[in-house]
Amino acid sequence: MTDTADYPPDDEFYRDPSQVSGWLTDEDLAVVRAQLPLVYVDAVPVRVDDSGDVVAVGLLLRVNTQGTMTRAVVSGRVMYHERLRDALLRHIEKDLGPVALPQVPPSPQPFTVAEYFPTPGITAFHDPRQHAVSLAYVVPVTGDCRPQQNALDLAWLTPEEACADDVQAEMMNGQGMLLKQAMAHVGRLP
Repeated sequence: MTDTADYPPDDEFYRDPSQVSGWLTDEDLAVVRAQLPLVYVDAVPVRVDDSGDVVAVGLLLRVNTQGTMTRAVVSGRVMYHERLRDALLRHIEKDLGPVALPQVPPSPQPFTVAEYFPTPGITAFHDPRQHAVSLAYVVPVTGDCRPQQNALDLAWLTPEEACADDVQAEMMNGQGMLLKQAMAHVGRLP
């Protein structure tokens, strides 16, 4: 029989999870982003037919910090003490609306892990704010999707249209590559 170790309580490291909101102040987030990789989720919303084949991909239209119109997938940070499944659902609702009806499986498995670096060229993925590790998922949605928050529009494109050069040119920071990986994962890369 083995004994288990009891860790002494240390308020700095072992806080009551019910007392932590998961949100950082802007100042704290800037400090964390400068020192640690953060965990994110990327979700490629799709529509599937009766046989489960992907027939459409939902891409958000946003304006980036330089004022350029870009296409994007659903993406966001995982909060402290938040399950990946809950983070996916929260970000899909935030970007696609409360009745998007995402079909996240009970045990979600990412199709890839994308490493975003603040320095361009290390990987295909770039985030000038931080080093982020993002678990990427293809998520079927069945409900009425409407762009929310800072998304201006939501376009449903066929996988072939979404992977076309003109749409890929509208995607920034490696998300076009992520979209192609998602379509390859579901067998729909043209």
